[in-house]
Amino acid sequence: MMEIKDLQPKMGKVEIVVTIKDIQEPKEFDRFGKTTRVANATGFDETGSIKMSLWNEDIERIKEGTKVLIKNGYVSEWQGEMQLGTGKYGSMEIAEQAENLAEKVVVEEKLEEVDEEAPETKTEDIEY
Repeated sequence: MMEIKDLQPKMGKVEIVVTIKDIQEPKEFDRFGKTTRVANATGFDETGSIKMSLWNEDIERIKEGTKVLIKNGYVSEWQGEMQLGTGKYGSMEIAEQAENLAEKVVVEEKLEEVDEEAPETKTEDIEY
């Protein structure tokens, strides 16, 4: 699996998981006689961030905080800035919904609290 730091302009066959943030208001326009919607967004991982475009139904199903898996993605460059997209042959799948991420953070915090409160047991203290 790739990370954002590994991406380069004109790179294809990108497989990466990013978390979506900063989704802008969608814009509508006619394309090939059909109304199309696009919203700019930012995707990020531990190594950086990258501009992205959400198209049509992706605008409704992907919310800020959602982790998405990009398969067979493509990195383009516009006005000197890299952009990650699915292109004609790629796909964007939801890897983890925002609500699930929030629940996961709460559970992880509780587990950390339990670990901190648990007495430390040394192997030499255990009778066999």
